[in-house]
Amino acid sequence: MDIKFLIMDVDGTLTNGVIMMGEEGELCKGFHTKDGYGMKDILPQYGIEPVIMTARSSKILENRCRELAIGEIYQNVRDKKAKMIEILEKHSVKKGKAYHIGNVAYIGDDIPDLQCMEAVKEAGGVIGCPADAVAEVKKIADFVSRKNGGYGAVRDFIEWLVAGRRV
Repeated sequence: MDIKFLIMDVDGTLTNGVIMMGEEGELCKGFHTKDGYGMKDILPQYGIEPVIMTARSSKILENRCRELAIGEIYQNVRDKKAKMIEILEKHSVKKGKAYHIGNVAYIGDDIPDLQCMEAVKEAGGVIGCPADAVAEVKKIADFVSRKNGGYGAVRDFIEWLVAGRRV
């Protein structure tokens, strides 16, 4: 396997899925520091680019990505599969190397992630999910974390990827 990208959903994967809303909109999100360490410090050691892709939009997420030096953040994504293909094409042109869906590890937790997950799995990539993912996602996953979304599930997946030399 030649994994070059870890594409991550946000709500329910990098967070616990709870959205605290006030009169002015979103108030807070909780991110686990172990997930952050995995994205910022472990992935680069293996030449894996962290990519954030979410259907929602959040200034809080932008702040967290800036803190972790994650430049690949895509918000308000309605068609995650099309965006994933666009990302791979962009990197292929930028780096002069042909990347394909099989170069992707993807972690998500809910129905909107399934289209990407199915494409990644079919192409030979790797699928992960938190322990509290929906049944349809767990069924397709190569790795189901022991941890819930927002509580270290992404770090758990990263450690599984690198330990099994899936990269």
